[in-house]
Amino acid sequence: MTAPADHGEYPMDRGRPSDEARRTPRNPSRILIVDDIADTRQALAIYFQYRGFIVETAPDGVAAVEAAHRLHPDVIVMDVTMPRLDGLSAMREINHDPHTADIPVVILTAYPIRAIKGGALDTSARFVMKPCTPQALEQHVCSLLDSRRSGDRPGDR
Repeated sequence: MTAPADHGEYPMDRGRPSDEARRTPRNPSRILIVDDIADTRQALAIYFQYRGFIVETAPDGVAAVEAAHRLHPDVIVMDVTMPRLDGLSAMREINHDPHTADIPVVILTAYPIRAIKGGALDTSARFVMKPCTPQALEQHVCSLLDSRRSGDRPGDR
């Protein structure tokens, strides 16, 4: 018995969307990715753009607060440990401003104990530990977006 020819395809290529399908937004929601590690920001931005999101990035909490006001994204993915203003403090500023208080936040951290001691569990934000796959992060983002669309508060689900 012989195996069928693969015609130069990699198994991962089968079932992937065409170039046209990748360019067509499946979820035109705007996401703000905040992380002080440029490679992390870029990797997440590429993934979410590929998935059809409109993506903006910020390198720290100060830039995140400014971007939240300027862009009013549909959801923010925020690292905790960053220079100038950490993610929890930036999230508190965003949540306390009436113009940005409705923006749901996913707190993403490699330092869960630090985040918990900083009050991450006392917020309405989702709390996700690094490392996580982009797919798992997208599930959290989409869940928050679904909650927002249905009128639930971010912490309700």
